[in-house]
Amino acid sequence: MTTHQPTFRLATLGAAMCAALLMTACGGGDDDPSFKTLDGKQPQVIAHRGYSGMYPEQTRMAYEKAADAGADMLELDMHMTRDCQLVARHNAWLSDSTNIADVAKTNAAVAARKRTTPGVLVNVKYPAIPANGPSQYLTDLVEPGNQKSVLKALIVDGEDHSNDWSISDFTMQELRDWIAGTTLDNRADRPTEWNGKLPLISAQDVIDIAAAKGKALGRTIPVYAETKNPYWNNQQAIANGCGSGSHPFEDAVMALLEKNKLNSKDSAIYIQSFDPESLKYLRKAGMKAKGVQLIDGNDFDLKDGSMVYITTDEWTFISGRPYSWTLAGDARTFAVMQTPAGLAEIKTYADGIGPWKPQVLAHSVVPYKDGAGLKDVNTLKDTGLIANAHKAGLIVHSFTFRNEAGRLAGIYKGDPVQEFLAYYRLGIDGVFTDFTPTGVQARDAYIAELKNQ
Repeated sequence: MTTHQPTFRLATLGAAMCAALLMTACGGGDDDPSFKTLDGKQPQVIAHRGYSGMYPEQTRMAYEKAADAGADMLELDMHMTRDCQLVARHNAWLSDSTNIADVAKTNAAVAARKRTTPGVLVNVKYPAIPANGPSQYLTDLVEPGNQKSVLKALIVDGEDHSNDWSISDFTMQELRDWIAGTTLDNRADRPTEWNGKLPLISAQDVIDIAAAKGKALGRTIPVYAETKNPYWNNQQAIANGCGSGSHPFEDAVMALLEKNKLNSKDSAIYIQSFDPESLKYLRKAGMKAKGVQLIDGNDFDLKDGSMVYITTDEWTFISGRPYSWTLAGDARTFAVMQTPAGLAEIKTYADGIGPWKPQVLAHSVVPYKDGAGLKDVNTLKDTGLIANAHKAGLIVHSFTFRNEAGRLAGIYKGDPVQEFLAYYRLGIDGVFTDFTPTGVQARDAYIAELKNQ
């Protein structure tokens, strides 16, 4: 999963709301607390890219340490390599979460694969008005009619990453042998001792790690895998000769499920995506495993806590609406997914939603003051999204919980446990976090709180 981090994309809720939320979100007896989750069980702590707050993300060490710290699930993003393998990586470009720039200094083969061809602007198909965002977006199909030309530029869902390396230009073995992972989010605040020392791994590796750790720890540890940038991955895969259809990326996901005997409703895996077309295709292809529709956004207005989806730049295409909607000329945004009708539509192809935190609890500064930022947030309001999703029969897993002070709304007073507690009290079914131990600690505190009611 995922996601980009615009201006205020950080954290949510805290101490001042605890009492009010407790009155509406808690219940249960002294010995057997009753949770407000959809299934009545305790909320799940989902290790976002492993224990990525302390170790290079989506590496073996990050996943093993997360399991040891008590993670209920291990989350990963999937992209497709040049030889049609599913690799555990967050971004399609490699320079920001690996040591590839350093490797390129001494490895001529790596240096030669940097993509430098510029993308091409194309017009949107929906009305080109400011309310819909920019009137043009970048494409990597630099030679219309030539599918192979998508292997020249590095444009991912309208986002320009020229002068970087594409994950689809390397085989899985090359990625293992040549490239090593690093921290990505909050790099300046996180340990660096393992940066550049841990090789990249495949989606299959993550499944194997979860199985091995589950056996060692005596519990089932599901994997939570995202089909990342599905349109881009499919176009790259087609150009690389992967598969025979129009969705080689999702076809590879189906093969992964079948190979590991995970294609059933109760299997230890979730498949998530920001793009509904990816999940819908998987359902049509026979996916029976649980699916989750991720819901993105670009920012929020601190005056009233309302979400911002449309921008004047490429972020509209990246996080304002599913990219398949842009391609289809559909000007709607992720906002429609949060309406009762939108949730009902999601229920036809998914089992849950994965919203960004401020879509669950609206952040605002009251009274508002010019120049206010996340550190000034003093008011949070339940948007009703969890209750509405549960009414529609959908679980809710929200992203992304981080410990750094700069990621926390001011109302939490620098204590990340308070943020977790706020969402647990609302009945959240699960939380994506870079810091597994904090999520577990907060849940323990929440359970103790319930027992003392």
